[in-house]
Amino acid sequence: MRYGYHCEECEEATWPATSRAELQWLKNREHVVREVAQHVQGGLDTWMVEGLDFLDRHRGHSVMLTRRS
Repeated sequence: MRYGYHCEECEEATWPATSRAELQWLKNREHVVREVAQHVQGGLDTWMVEGLDFLDRHRGHSVMLTRRS
């Protein structure tokens, strides 16, 4: 089973390679992760970058966690 984000307004989804708990954590702490990203030299994990990109493109939209088999 895979988990990801789904924008209800655009009907677009992304499926970063991580767990549901980590995706929920990222969504709840987006502002903190963006602040940390500005200060780390090695960059963020790929799933974090993918998730932040999706959340940024759909800012102001209704984005929810979703799953697929």
